[in-house]
Amino acid sequence: MLRNSLLILLILGLAAIMYNLYAEFTPKEKLGFVAEHYANNGKDEVGAANLVTAVVVTYRGLDTLGEVSILFLTAAIIGFFLKTKSSNNHALPKVKRYSEILGTGAKILVPIIVLLGTYVFINGHLTPGGGFQGGAIIASAFVLMLIALPRPAINHRVLSIIESLSGVSFVIIGLLGIVLAGGFLDNQIIGLGTFGTILSAGTVPIIYILVGLKVGTELTGIIRNLKEIQNEE
Repeated sequence: MLRNSLLILLILGLAAIMYNLYAEFTPKEKLGFVAEHYANNGKDEVGAANLVTAVVVTYRGLDTLGEVSILFLTAAIIGFFLKTKSSNNHALPKVKRYSEILGTGAKILVPIIVLLGTYVFINGHLTPGGGFQGGAIIASAFVLMLIALPRPAINHRVLSIIESLSGVSFVIIGLLGIVLAGGFLDNQIIGLGTFGTILSAGTVPIIYILVGLKVGTELTGIIRNLKEIQNEE
């Protein structure tokens, strides 16, 4: 009884806080100084049709690098703590058997999901999407493989190589922006191209491809480690 009363008081307190926030909320009718600069100059300075991309990849490029680094640390920590141990290194872990329908469906859907994820991060500078979204979609395809197939052909070494190369290339492009253009991750180290086309926005499409590959491999690695632990239990 006391526990239920405390939960009710907690819910009522949260409801009161949310109501006060909603009642006192006044939307801004004008953009701030920084946001106004992004809106007015983003097209000319970055050349990306998707303004969100212009902000995330160029103006706020250090933030994006930090987010990718946090995801990398998360994957590394999970891999460290969930490292599988076996008395016989040559013995294969026991795996659960899955239905033929699920396995067949996975074989059909995985290529389609990967293609969709690739489309999302390649066209991130033109339409809503980008590296994080595309990488997450690609990772979901590998999650489906891990669920549907007893021993999917996912090579941990290949994932690590792709992840490492993507991260290093991301940093190199950022540093080239300092040397050849106006700052870290400045996309004008190559031509901006024709606005609204796939070959536009300078290095933004390249950066998003690298981010998509890195995010996809890191999320896949996390799920793979979790799956290995489940198989050994």
